[in-house]
Amino acid sequence: MVWRLTALAFACSLLHVDTGVQYGKRAQSTRTFSRPSSVPEEQKGNYRAKRDTRSPKSDFVEYLTPLSAKEHVALASTTYETVFHGDDGSSFTLTWVGVETGVILVLSTVSASLESYFERGSNRLYRSEDYGKSFHDISYAINNSFIRTDFGISVGPRNSQQVILTAELPIANVPGGVIFTSTDSGKTFRSVELPFHPAQPISFHHHNPDCLLVISTEGHLWLSQNFGRSWSKIHDGVYSFTWGPGFTLFFSYSSKGTVEADKRGNLYLRRTLDLGRTFTIIAQNIFSFGYIGGFLFTSVMENPGSPRVIYVSLDHGDQFTKALLPSATSEQFYSVLDGDEDMIFMHVDSPGDDTYFGTVYTSDDRGILYTKSLERHLFGGQRKSDFTNVTSLRGVYLTNVLEEDGRICTVITFNNGGKWWPLKKPKNMECEESLKRCNLHIHGEHSLYSGISPMLPLSDPSAVGLIIAHGNVGKSISASKLDVYVSSDGGYNWICALRGPHHYSILDSGGLIVAVEVRRNQQTNALKFSTDEGQCWKTYNFTEHPIFFAGLTSKPGTKTLNISVFGYRPDDDDQPTWVAVTIDFEQLLTRECGEKDYIKWLAHSDEEKRKSETNGCVLGYKETFQRLRKTSVCRNGRNYVVRKQQKLCLCSREDYMCDYGYYHNVSSSECVKLPESTNKTLELCVSGTLKELQTTGYRKIPSDKCKGGFSPPQQKNVTKMHCGNSSQASTTAPQPDRLAGAVMKVWVLIVISVSAGTGALAIIIAITITVQRINNRQRLTSYQFSALQLHEEELCVASERNPSPTQAIYKENSDALHSNEPQYYNFSME
Repeated sequence: MVWRLTALAFACSLLHVDTGVQYGKRAQSTRTFSRPSSVPEEQKGNYRAKRDTRSPKSDFVEYLTPLSAKEHVALASTTYETVFHGDDGSSFTLTWVGVETGVILVLSTVSASLESYFERGSNRLYRSEDYGKSFHDISYAINNSFIRTDFGISVGPRNSQQVILTAELPIANVPGGVIFTSTDSGKTFRSVELPFHPAQPISFHHHNPDCLLVISTEGHLWLSQNFGRSWSKIHDGVYSFTWGPGFTLFFSYSSKGTVEADKRGNLYLRRTLDLGRTFTIIAQNIFSFGYIGGFLFTSVMENPGSPRVIYVSLDHGDQFTKALLPSATSEQFYSVLDGDEDMIFMHVDSPGDDTYFGTVYTSDDRGILYTKSLERHLFGGQRKSDFTNVTSLRGVYLTNVLEEDGRICTVITFNNGGKWWPLKKPKNMECEESLKRCNLHIHGEHSLYSGISPMLPLSDPSAVGLIIAHGNVGKSISASKLDVYVSSDGGYNWICALRGPHHYSILDSGGLIVAVEVRRNQQTNALKFSTDEGQCWKTYNFTEHPIFFAGLTSKPGTKTLNISVFGYRPDDDDQPTWVAVTIDFEQLLTRECGEKDYIKWLAHSDEEKRKSETNGCVLGYKETFQRLRKTSVCRNGRNYVVRKQQKLCLCSREDYMCDYGYYHNVSSSECVKLPESTNKTLELCVSGTLKELQTTGYRKIPSDKCKGGFSPPQQKNVTKMHCGNSSQASTTAPQPDRLAGAVMKVWVLIVISVSAGTGALAIIIAITITVQRINNRQRLTSYQFSALQLHEEELCVASERNPSPTQAIYKENSDALHSNEPQYYNFSME
């Protein structure tokens, strides 16, 4: 099992459980902050880092106003500082427990070898039950045990108060691991000895938190139905698993003695409806699989040496259908960027080695037919995609494209990929007169991975229309011109809000924005905040003793008024000491917002179409929101609920996209048949029936709700005949193995390569599977060319998380799934 252990180690570096997508933005319940073991020389004095010079011509100045004496007193009275004296931990992992409990657990761990870790390291567990205003050392509750740094804390779904801590033990010396379980938000813990060593975070069932699943270091799948008190092994040789609807469980496995089954596409896909008492093989000869929004996907090689293809099932594996996408050679890859129960965004790599771009396709509501949406979509050299779901307004996505001249430019869609536009130049910025094209360009995951930008774009459904992002103005993205930009209308219009890179957070459902400037090798004590969506800012000095900033954190979601600043400062012997400062804005925003503080706002409205019936119509309907006036200084409160009215629209040409085999003619609004499809019959095998696709070239955009109005010619009659291949279904009842293709929205392909001369074993996770559609979505880290974000409780892959994603090895012919933002976040101060 040495090869499997190596695979798990590499998987850890690639599967950074941030969740995802992931899609879109999801509540971030766990964050990790790091600091050096000793204070660098440049941080001991008054060293000032060199700032990049700026070439854009602009009169922009931050609108910073001082606090009044009354405001300062109000904030000072609700600022709480905790100094963690004597804690020599190199990283803090912070986890919120429950919904309105106010409980935070902080795990302090040391980055060191396992031997030295036990000899001289320390491990502490702290608990707060007042939203971070005070912390108490409760290490005694877990017998001062060492907890894993990579996946030491797991928290139950929703408002459960269940917590699991996974102990760090030397695998070679003990037969099984140890976990500590709590049912009261960490007040008390119970020690449980396991009959195995976990290879990944323990996964909670999404509805029943007493039901747990995990893959061991030996590749066995283990189940507990009583919150970890007892465990039963339900299958051997498991590579990955994911929950389906109810208690349906899907998992891939290989036969005993099979070597490199995932690399050669020799995995089986099994389904159990009764938690492992009976099984049904629903697919074989697969590389990977995934489940999302009712779609079950598999990646299959139909014939030896042929490219991988994708099959999809809408009935949990009873029937599979081959997805119609452009073919991809062994040098190319597919990547699922985002998706839900209505449609999927799929990136198909362009031919050639290291092209770093491809084409984005959107699917129909069956996940089978795909239409070209965006060409020259960027996948950077670090295998990162900037594809971002703007969750504060429906239908909006941001991403970057690689122009033919090598420039990287940002584009945005407001109708789920139906059409893309460049971003408008911010109203308060100017460009050099010599520039023929001047637009705003947004830094995404590629810039975050490269250390150019400290944060990803931020949005949330409760803060309607609000987007905060790092970017620059000019003809393309620049690494030396990084400012904070804000949009209040979902990306149609922008302003430059803050100079230079910052960490930022949205509070009070958008009524409050807070930010801390990133000053490398400089201490800070200044927190900036805005109550008018970034137009004007005030600065509050939150501590008398500045700190080296590590990160911001607030309760998951955006309804809180508390923000915590984590960092460290040198103590008397120049050793860094952790510091947490929590600021409560409730004493500053004391007035509850009333009806007069809100206005009606028509989303997607266009001033030029203000009197038109189609103004605001996107995806078949218009939405009018009640949102806070920018001039109102009040608080929405924890009970704030977004209020909106919807009205259906008449259909127009914009509600339709070009069907499979057609493309949008740039010189007209018509859909034209692709040259390679001319004089060819398009056929589709659905559930064993061969259907000839006869279409006029138009298809309504998935999730579009328009009625009446424009309607393209009706589809012609379709001829049908029997067909069959690997999409043939298997029965749902448990029986002998039967063949079934499988399609997936999330894939996991592990490639094993042995280095010549060294015999080193390198495992690469290439195709990854993302499971999503959860309230607020967010994206995770990537494997191959995409940034994948996985929800820990929804998708479990047989892997450990490696805290150093830069060690990942990539394979050009790998497929990956990009899900929206992760549960775990890494902030480093170096």
